[in-house]
Amino acid sequence: MPHTDPADLPAVIELRQYTLRPGRRDDLIELFDREFVETQEAAGMVVLGQFRDLDDPQRFVWLRGFRDMTQRHHALTTFYSGPVWAEHGPQANGTMLDSDDVLLLRPLTDASGLAVSPSQRPEVGAPAPQRFVSATVWSFPPGRQDGVTLIRDGLLPVLHETGPGLLAALTTETAHNTFARLPIRTGENVAAVFASYSDESAHRQHLARVRACPLARDEILPGIEREQTGAPRILRLEPTGRSLLS
Repeated sequence: MPHTDPADLPAVIELRQYTLRPGRRDDLIELFDREFVETQEAAGMVVLGQFRDLDDPQRFVWLRGFRDMTQRHHALTTFYSGPVWAEHGPQANGTMLDSDDVLLLRPLTDASGLAVSPSQRPEVGAPAPQRFVSATVWSFPPGRQDGVTLIRDGLLPVLHETGPGLLAALTTETAHNTFARLPIRTGENVAAVFASYSDESAHRQHLARVRACPLARDEILPGIEREQTGAPRILRLEPTGRSLLS
C-alpha cells in the first residue's frame, strides 16, 4: 500500500456494485467518466476507482471516499441536489437495474486505506490501463471480530511478505447512514482486501505463494474459514481509463 499521511486517507469509503441493463455498461462508464468524476470531487468527495467486473458484463463497480460521515452527508447532499445530477442523473439511472449493493467501509488499520492523488487522474477518453485488480470480501457474523482480527494481524503481513500489489484493507463502517436517500447494506461485518497486478496470472502466482506459506496454510486461512459465514466473494476487476486505482 502507498505510504502516506493517515490524515490524507479517506476515512469512509463506499464500495458500490451496480447491476446494469444488458449492453449498457460502456454507456454508463462513458457518461460517468465524463460527467461524474470532477463534479463529485468538487462537492467534497473523491472518486477512488471505477471498474468493469470481468465475471459479469452487466456489473459496474466503483469506490468513492469521504473524510468522515458528516462530510459524507454534506458532499452527497450537495452533489445529488445539484445541477449536474439533475441534468445527467436520469440518463445514468436509465442504464441501471439495481444500484443498492453498497458496502460502507473504513480502513482496517491506520495505514491500510486507499491513498490516491486526483491530480494524477487520466483525462477523459484515456485508454484503460493493462492492469488487473482483485477485491476479496469476507463476511463474518455481526458483532464478532475474530475473523477481521485474523485478516488484520495475520493475513495482511503475509500478503505484504509474499508479493507486491496490495492497495488497501477495509472493514465495515458501523456508523448510521447519514444520507438515507442512498441505501447501504446493513447488518454487515466484512473485511475487504484490494490488490493490483500486472495481469491475472500475477494474481494467481501471489495467491499460490500465500497458500504455500506454512503460517497462512496451517493457521491463518483455516482460522478465517472457521469464522466466516460463507465463502468470500472475489471480484475480478478491470479498471476504466480514468480510475485512480489500477
